Amino acid sequence: MAEHVKIFQGIRAYGDEVIHGCFSKVGVGRLKGLVSTTTTFIFFFFLLLIAALLNWMDIRGTSIGQSIFNSRTSKTYHERIEFPLNCSNSVNLPQTCPENYPSVFQPQESSARTCPDYFRWIHQDLKQWKSSGITEDMIERGKPSADFRLVIVNGKAYVEKYKKPYQTRDVFTIWGILQLLRLYPGKVPDLDLLFYSGDKTMIMKRDYKGLNATSPPPVFHYCGEKAALDIVFPDWTFWGWAEVNIKPWEETLRAIKKGRERIKWEKREPYAYWKGNPYVAKDRVELLKCNLSDKNDWNVRIYKQDWGKESQQGFKHSKLEDQCSHRYKIYIEGATWSVSEKYILACDSMTLLIKPKYCDFFSRSMVSMQHYWLIRRKNKCRDLKFAVEWGNNHPQEAQAMGKAGSKFIEETLTMRNVYDYMFHLLNEYSKLLKFKPTIPSKAHRVCAESVACLQKGLWKDFMVQSMVKSPSHKLPCALPPPFEPQAIQASLDREDKITRQVETLETEYWKKTKP
Repeated sequence: MAEHVKIFQGIRAYGDEVIHGCFSKVGVGRLKGLVSTTTTFIFFFFLLLIAALLNWMDIRGTSIGQSIFNSRTSKTYHERIEFPLNCSNSVNLPQTCPENYPSVFQPQESSARTCPDYFRWIHQDLKQWKSSGITEDMIERGKPSADFRLVIVNGKAYVEKYKKPYQTRDVFTIWGILQLLRLYPGKVPDLDLLFYSGDKTMIMKRDYKGLNATSPPPVFHYCGEKAALDIVFPDWTFWGWAEVNIKPWEETLRAIKKGRERIKWEKREPYAYWKGNPYVAKDRVELLKCNLSDKNDWNVRIYKQDWGKESQQGFKHSKLEDQCSHRYKIYIEGATWSVSEKYILACDSMTLLIKPKYCDFFSRSMVSMQHYWLIRRKNKCRDLKFAVEWGNNHPQEAQAMGKAGSKFIEETLTMRNVYDYMFHLLNEYSKLLKFKPTIPSKAHRVCAESVACLQKGLWKDFMVQSMVKSPSHKLPCALPPPFEPQAIQASLDREDKITRQVETLETEYWKKTKP
């Protein structure tokens, strides 16, 4: 098996950009003083002048230094001014939106940082409307597919709701957009968009083909697929999932990083681990067959998650930071994509990713056999067993793959990048509008106070924890250009090649192993 290790030493993601700094040398001339040896008076005059100046500086030094210090302190203090949640005494009264929050974005630092590679997919997701633009008619036709409509005018947000979505996904999605407006006040342009907060993709390509086909409406959603035109947007869990006690992303990631240090990789259970609700998708039910039984040991350990029971017990057995106990962790989609992907990858266990049909906004730039090990849908149990056997026989390579996945999550999926992705997506979307956004008659204004102050328990706690309390002092990262069509195809070809190589190794393994 040693000769096969080269396949798994990492593949560079296509489209990587390298920014070369350009340094210019500035010539420094020497100041040559001309000293007259014939005019002694002038020489002594300058000596007296310098002495007087030094004396004055000694007297004024303290006040000058204090003035400079005060100036710097004032600037620093100004940058750190925070605007916490300002709720009225009565939680039952409608909350007014305060007007004291800065309305203009005034960064103190420029940003030379280029956004992560997955930002390129923004161009691809909006490509459908690049030539036609987005009209009011498209928005109207998209309403039946949306849960709510969000309009931004002059930096203020207005929402019109159409139907009640599952749990509070819509509330936390709107909350996230409000935090973006607080991070970059006055920077987000006027826009008018529709949002669907369910699981399934809504705008299918097949419905907009043919001679009499209309232009597809733009609908924002948490995931996409090859057959759909949904515009992929960060999901609500980045600001918390109160119904199952999953905290906002920054705090959750810190907890997972701390939790994974409890057991070093080589000391973890040498099996593939999955915990979740299996009854939301056929593929998950089939995964149950891979669990340890009297007849088979597929190197898989599965634990069913009963959220109703867990809620009654105070979520004591569902903490994500306690789930880094195995060398391998399985990612499998639910009804469509699953928000669990980022949590699984963060554990630094080698991720066994059952080939997904759907994608979220960040995973499209991850690379098979660099950040995760790809598992076929139709051969789950056999593929999982082989992957675990391979990893246990090649612990350094398996551990490196796990760490690469975690590093991708830690470095590219920061909340700053999440907000910057939202900003660039909304900014590019607004450029496509063929009309001037106006406030719908049935829409109501929303702000941090109007959304959070009426909440209770974990819902309010998570909003307070994830709240942006002051404007950014930096500009957003720079949006990279679109992918070239040949680059996307080349990436797909490389992915297919790697998949075939792994399948060849699996075939050899099973020829030598009794079924």
